[in-house]
Amino acid sequence: MAASSDLRTTSESINHNDDGEKYADGVQWDEVGFVITPTDFMYTMNCSDGNIFSQGHLIPYRNIELCPSAGILNYGQGILEALKAVRTEDGRIMLFRPEENSLIMKMGAERMCMPSPSVEQFVDAVKQTVLANKRWVPPPGKGSLYLRPLLLGSGSVLSVGPAPECTFLIYASPVGNSSPVGNYHKVYQAQKQARAKGFSDILYLDSVTGKCIEEISAANIFIVMDNVICTPALVHGTILPGVTRSSIMEIALDLGYQVEERLIPREDLLEAGKPSAPELP
Repeated sequence: MAASSDLRTTSESINHNDDGEKYADGVQWDEVGFVITPTDFMYTMNCSDGNIFSQGHLIPYRNIELCPSAGILNYGQGILEALKAVRTEDGRIMLFRPEENSLIMKMGAERMCMPSPSVEQFVDAVKQTVLANKRWVPPPGKGSLYLRPLLLGSGSVLSVGPAPECTFLIYASPVGNSSPVGNYHKVYQAQKQARAKGFSDILYLDSVTGKCIEEISAANIFIVMDNVICTPALVHGTILPGVTRSSIMEIALDLGYQVEERLIPREDLLEAGKPSAPELP
């Protein structure tokens, strides 16, 4: 299924024809949470010769086959990204800056010694996946179609080293407006303990000094002090340069805030949380 020529990216709309089958049957959209709901199609393409991916294509959503000696299974050679498609009140389907997700995957692939799709291949694959599963995009305000691009070392390896073949795959699932408890398995236990004590989340400090804030369990953190918005700088390689992070900074600048990327001591976070003193007349 080829992407339509009038598809657009960034925060613009995906134009599509309404073929009369607007929504999937039997879905209680008010009850959709953050769990997998199998959709109709997923997208896949392979790279087994140099750094050039073959022509990708849509296939029915199903389990995939992997050799027991695949790089992803033996040495964890794999990367995932995540983005969403949402439906607007006027029927358009929107994507938010998918090219940025492509660039983040490319950075990860370089560190993992893996080829990655070009920006054009990535964005086209995202569009095709959304269009093929458009009846699973929730009604306006009811959630989104969650897209999970994967880059897997699918080739067979025995000794430690890059897999000789890689597979790029995108699957999709409708999700509600609620967020998952945690996106990364390493935070599960700490987050469970924190919530049992009445805290909403956990905050990670830098591993070098243990004095500066870095991230919460599954997201970047920003603090606001007067007209200044601060977020931890990307200096130790432990903070993801995510699409949401960069977008917030750009929007803040457009709204007239001063934006700082710097090391943020714990004391600054505590200070930002204090109520401002009232101005004297």
